[in-house]
Amino acid sequence: MKETLYNNTFLEAAGGNYTEHVPVWYMRQAGRSQPEYRKLKEKYSLVEITHDPELCAYVTRLPVEQYQNDAAILYKDIMTPLPSIGVDVEIKPGIGPVIDRPIETLADVKRLGTLDPEKDIDYVLETIKLLRQQLNVPLISFSGAPFTLASYMIEGGPSKNYHRTKSFMYSQPDAWFALMDTLGDMVIRYAGAQIQAGAQAIQIFDSWVGALNAADYRQYVKPVMSRILAALEEKNVPVSMFGVGAGHLLEDWNELPLSIIGLDWRTSILEARNRGVTKTLQGNLDPSLLLAPWPEIEKRAAAIIDEGIQHPGFIFNLGHGVFPDVKPDTLKRLTAFVHEYSKEQLEGKR
Repeated sequence: MKETLYNNTFLEAAGGNYTEHVPVWYMRQAGRSQPEYRKLKEKYSLVEITHDPELCAYVTRLPVEQYQNDAAILYKDIMTPLPSIGVDVEIKPGIGPVIDRPIETLADVKRLGTLDPEKDIDYVLETIKLLRQQLNVPLISFSGAPFTLASYMIEGGPSKNYHRTKSFMYSQPDAWFALMDTLGDMVIRYAGAQIQAGAQAIQIFDSWVGALNAADYRQYVKPVMSRILAALEEKNVPVSMFGVGAGHLLEDWNELPLSIIGLDWRTSILEARNRGVTKTLQGNLDPSLLLAPWPEIEKRAAAIIDEGIQHPGFIFNLGHGVFPDVKPDTLKRLTAFVHEYSKEQLEGKR
């Protein structure tokens, strides 16, 4: 590690502190929008890249080196640990994860196995160790959350409405809670192994939990999230949570042992603070704005920064992930703007 040049801004902000400049990284910053990645994909599949520590580390490092971001996020998929517990997943281009034998009964849940990180995801752990030697910014790794993973396992793939997932949850509560327990154990082992290998922060992607109302979240999902986050709290690294359309769950998330709450573009930083959220906040430029003229991007980013720095503990990000049409030069320019503008605005606050 390049200690003399180490940029610790992300971890400082994650700890609820004011920083010299607002740290910035982007969900899905590594991958589809980068020409170097697209060239790699002509030869290698996602699975092949993630199973090759040297290649995976290169893809993970690339946006940090190109954009000067304040954190790297490990390049992989939220489905990565599922095959190890007996879930046959195929990542189909243009569709996403597809599971041929969806979970339908308690018996299906009972057939699921247990993750052995050192054996089953050794390539992930090796990539983390390699990146810790190469990066001069903190490395974030991640896991899918039980609800989001369960939605793929029950629906058989992506869904627009999660009817089957909710029907399973309402009609087979014993099977649902058994599935939550199994996936909760897996997430604890999976995230814990990544931390032990050197990950300096963990993001939990509960991408689709916004499909539930708050009452159902409290009954069917919050207990397993409380257990996972309590276990990870003992690891002494920041843990963040992000979901799309989950603004109605902010008060519940604020009660959990999280360090960081990620917001999508539907809920402003100021609204979250006015609703009593005390955690470090992360977000939340609408990714679609990355195709807008630069003056509009700059105006919207400045407004988010102005709200974010009213309280200590703010990390700039998008309200969802980078998509393929985004130009790398736009992300590079945005990162520079966040650094320069926030540094000016933060003078005197530290």
